[in-house]
Amino acid sequence: MRIATWNVNSVRSRADRIQAFLQRNDIDVLAMQETKVADAKFPYSVFEAAGYEVAHVGYHQWNGVAIASRVGLEDVREGFERQPGFHKDIAHEQAMEARAVGANCGGVDVWSLYVPNGREIGVRHYDYKLEFLYRLSEQVTPGSPQVFMGDFNIAPTDKNVWDIAFFEGKTHVTEPERAAFQRLVESGLTQVTHDELYSYWDYKSMRFQRGEGMLIDFQLVTPVMADRLKFAWVDVDERKGQGASDHAPVIADYDVADLAGALDEVR
Repeated sequence: MRIATWNVNSVRSRADRIQAFLQRNDIDVLAMQETKVADAKFPYSVFEAAGYEVAHVGYHQWNGVAIASRVGLEDVREGFERQPGFHKDIAHEQAMEARAVGANCGGVDVWSLYVPNGREIGVRHYDYKLEFLYRLSEQVTPGSPQVFMGDFNIAPTDKNVWDIAFFEGKTHVTEPERAAFQRLVESGLTQVTHDELYSYWDYKSMRFQRGEGMLIDFQLVTPVMADRLKFAWVDVDERKGQGASDHAPVIADYDVADLAGALDEVR
């Protein structure tokens, strides 16, 4: 099963490009983030014409997550248990944002996640980011085939950014953020690794052309999926050219042929 995650940065403006990516890379399951569209305006027909079912969570023109699958789409979940909401005023009602969608795709429990950015250290959105990650760690079931993937908005180590000095006093690299990411890993997940250094290059200052990127997009998997991982890579070419997202897809191949039998043995 070939599984990919991609912050598409507007699904409607890049629908044709996404469809071409799915076909070119023979993708079975694609998790998308920052679709930036309400459910009613999502371009379902583009994916259906290519043979994919889609689960999408979008409330308006911000955030938005989706899963497109050609190997089945069952048990769709809008958000996860105890997922926090957000309002800059802590005393105000904390409204749920479109940042998580889960589904069973061909026997694998898949989550598409758009972790809050955090904005600035010490602001309400930064605390929201940490709470989101801590609550997410409660959803991990190590004995099940799970893939938690998406834009985590965290560079777990210094080597995951082009210049750590540039990020001094900024989010994405702080100790609390990295600790929250590590807690997620320690809940029973393995970070899928690859040879590419980065998955995101800001549009500003020609970051892509200068090779000034960040690795903030990940697939985190439970042991049963880690054991079946064959190969993973970042499709850096998808960041090139006119109309590209500022993120590149992270793709991984898993051998799930014996998955059902292996789970029966565990049970």
